[in-house]
Amino acid sequence: MAHKSKTRQYEGNLNYGASPDIIEKAKSLRQRMTETEKLLWSQLRAKQLDGFKFRRQHPIWIFIADFYCHEAKLLVELDGGIHFQSGVKEYDFNRTAEIERFEIKVVRFKNEEVLQNLNEVLKKISDECKARSPSPALPLQGKGGPTHKPLL
Repeated sequence: MAHKSKTRQYEGNLNYGASPDIIEKAKSLRQRMTETEKLLWSQLRAKQLDGFKFRRQHPIWIFIADFYCHEAKLLVELDGGIHFQSGVKEYDFNRTAEIERFEIKVVRFKNEEVLQNLNEVLKKISDECKARSPSPALPLQGKGGPTHKPLL
C-alpha cells in the first residue's frame, strides 16, 4: 500500500490531526494572549487583511500556531526574548521543519517588529498570503490600496 504524504493525509483538516489535548490547550492560550499577539490579532481578525481569514492560537498537529491562514497555508509566529535562547532556537528550527512538511510556510517576527513597525509586518504577511493563495482574496474596501488601516 502506498504511503500517503502528510499533506495528503490531512488535506481539508484544519488541525492536521491535532489531538483533543492540543485543541484544548489552544483554546486556553486564546484566553492568555500576549499584548503583542493582541495587537497583531486586532489587525488580522475578521478578514481585515486583504480578505484573508486568520485563526489565532490554532492547533496544527502537535503544535499551536500563533496565527494561521489556511487559504494561504501561512503560519505566523511572534518571537519574544525566550525564542533567542540556544535551546529554544533549536526547538523553533525543528518545529518549523516539521510544520513545513505539511506545505505550510512559517514566517517569524520579533515582538519588537510588531510593536515598532506594525504596518511593515502587515505588508509582509499580506504579500505572503497573496503569493501563496490559490485564488486572490477579494478586497473588503474600495479599489486599489490595502485593506488594513495604516497605523500612524
